[in-house]
Amino acid sequence: MAPACHATKPVDSDSLMKWTCVGSGGFGCVYKARHKQWGFDVAVKLLHDDVGNVMPKDAALLQEISHMEKVSCEFVLRVYGTFEGVLPFRGISIERGIVMEFMSRGSVQTLLQDLHGHPPWPLTFRLANQVVLGMNFLHSRKIIHQDLKPSNVLLNDDLHAKLADFGLSRISTSASSCKTTVKVGGSRKYMPPEAFEVSYEPVRAFDIYSYAILLWSLLTGKEPYPLADNSLVALQIPLGQRPSYKDINQEEVEGLKELVDLMKTCWDGNPLKRPNSRECLNVTEDVYSKHRKDIHAAIKHVLTQLESNMSTHNTSGDESNKTQGRMSLNETVNASRIAQAEADVKPEDRISRSAESMNAIAKAKFVDDNRAALIQNTTEVMAIVEELGEMVHRETRADIEAKKTSQEQMRELFLKTFHPGGVAVKAAFYSVLEKHHPELLEKRNVQ
Repeated sequence: MAPACHATKPVDSDSLMKWTCVGSGGFGCVYKARHKQWGFDVAVKLLHDDVGNVMPKDAALLQEISHMEKVSCEFVLRVYGTFEGVLPFRGISIERGIVMEFMSRGSVQTLLQDLHGHPPWPLTFRLANQVVLGMNFLHSRKIIHQDLKPSNVLLNDDLHAKLADFGLSRISTSASSCKTTVKVGGSRKYMPPEAFEVSYEPVRAFDIYSYAILLWSLLTGKEPYPLADNSLVALQIPLGQRPSYKDINQEEVEGLKELVDLMKTCWDGNPLKRPNSRECLNVTEDVYSKHRKDIHAAIKHVLTQLESNMSTHNTSGDESNKTQGRMSLNETVNASRIAQAEADVKPEDRISRSAESMNAIAKAKFVDDNRAALIQNTTEVMAIVEELGEMVHRETRADIEAKKTSQEQMRELFLKTFHPGGVAVKAAFYSVLEKHHPELLEKRNVQ
């Protein structure tokens, strides 16, 4: 177990080595690095200079660290300290960030993508319970997370879940008379209907609603409203729109019906009718207890599948991606499974299969090599932005929406997201093109 460290203690760049980018988004970038003295890997989160015009970057960092210190527990990501120093690959400017626990298995979002669906039921129920355990602890400390979603639930080696990303967290207004100027944030697909009101002040019921949509993703293995843009979501959620649960066979396994009933109660349009986190915990603990005996077999099954995918990827000849850790699982599929099924693939599906077999670096290179043609021919820009999620900064989204043509929108996306985001963002863009513009991927060079 990693030793405890005081969050106020600085960690300088000389203490860290083996830097690797493991994620980026609207907030900034997250790097994996090895601490020379401690002897284990840590995550270093660096914010963009502009974090949404809500507050100065240094103030945002201090607020996030403060919240993480208050809610440190088994089900919340640990903070080790503050980072201040010069990155070996980003020039001579001083960077500031947060040094945190590194979660080697990615997030619930990446797990769902890697498995192409929900995990085995015992693991699904444990994850659902551990998210509530983390949320309940936050609420007991009068903290609202305000951005609960699959990408903010991280997984360790044994697939235990911890809540992360407290950049939008705040003191509960239901427990404090203090008023703040912090904007209501979060991903719109996970925001409750009342949050779209101009004068809304977040309370704990915000997280309860977000948990319901997160639970839906866990139970279905899918993303909510995959084709809806932000404006449509903001319009339909207050009118009662929710993800469909008709395809969930509630009789398939014991306890599933109880979780679906909890989900529906948690996303009630009236925040006063939603249960509190302790009431949610009573349900999720009871459901998980019915399957606890099967959890080890479920974890072994999932880890074997993930390692099989990783092994196939690593033997494909791309040695450089070995340093990317679990992130590479999001950018490849089991090559042997593809080969066995290739004879049955329809001609129109071969493009998609071919695209899946490419590694992240090849996808990013394709995007770079075909920049001009992609700007000219990509039309479903806002749908693509929506699927890229937090990789696109909130302010960048607004700038893109303001552009009059798809070409102008794409130029903005390249300039403000793809160029600074690096391989991971470009590879994600390539994968999204498979759904919205497969014709652009028919040839390796669209120019």
